[in-house]
Amino acid sequence: MEPLRHSPSPCSSSRPSSPSTPPCEMPGPVGVEAVLEQLKIKAMKMGFEFNIMVVGQSGLGKSTMLNTLFKSKVWKSNLPGLKVPIPQTLQLHSVTHVIEEKGVKLKLTVIDTPGFGDQINNDNLRPLDIEFLQRLCQTVNVVPVIARADSLTMEERETFRRRIQQNLRTHCIEVYPQKCLDEDINDKILNSKLRERIPFAVVGADQQHLVNGRCVLGRKTKWGVIEVENMAHCEFPLLRDLLIRSHLQDLKDITHNVHYENYRIIRLNESHLLPRGPGWVNLAPASPGQLTSHQPFKICREAHKDSEKEF
Repeated sequence: MEPLRHSPSPCSSSRPSSPSTPPCEMPGPVGVEAVLEQLKIKAMKMGFEFNIMVVGQSGLGKSTMLNTLFKSKVWKSNLPGLKVPIPQTLQLHSVTHVIEEKGVKLKLTVIDTPGFGDQINNDNLRPLDIEFLQRLCQTVNVVPVIARADSLTMEERETFRRRIQQNLRTHCIEVYPQKCLDEDINDKILNSKLRERIPFAVVGADQQHLVNGRCVLGRKTKWGVIEVENMAHCEFPLLRDLLIRSHLQDLKDITHNVHYENYRIIRLNESHLLPRGPGWVNLAPASPGQLTSHQPFKICREAHKDSEKEF
């Protein structure tokens, strides 16, 4: 029986390689691009989670705005004309829904602070409001809005917006999207346009009306219909795009990689002020300035990037 003869491989030529002879390359793709499909399948199975907390004076339409934002009855409001006492409490009320759209599931948790916003000065920022926002923006992503913007003229709306923007700059209150977290030139261009419009002037409505032969979400007045998704009427589309269509994952990433990590570091450092016991963490003691000062978000984000580079 004759031994099997293998045909010569084009890559196993006896000729020595030379600069004029290109090296043999592996034919066909390796399949790295399939990772994206794997991530998509896994994400579709697990779904997504998103938490949103609304703070504001009673009667400003927070429930309607949320229902308009997700086009679902995610929060029930009190019946018009029904005088229900608002509890002055520090307790938070939350409700969770699962919203599905084209096979994508979103576990949405809406958190309400009943009675809290009634103490906020909605015409300007008081010292207490400033202190509250300075602390809050170090813990969560803050997106301020002008509620019921249809009650203001265009001139009044812009004057109110500029006054709030000036207050935020003067007291170094970082609202989302934060300048120090713009990752590239595209983020900077997009986020700069959004920052110019903050606080967004929004109008909420959960009823449809017929306007020029088409059904639109809006509020009907004796002057006409105020269309929620018409940029000439309000800036609700900017708020919706920011929270859902363009920045939802970035909001989650910043919460996890920046806000939570900052909170965890502070809690670990504060553990050194406690007596030794089950909660003791063996770390170098932090200076008083480290415990009380609010470190910029950029530090944690850069540290996170460095760890990714090392990997």
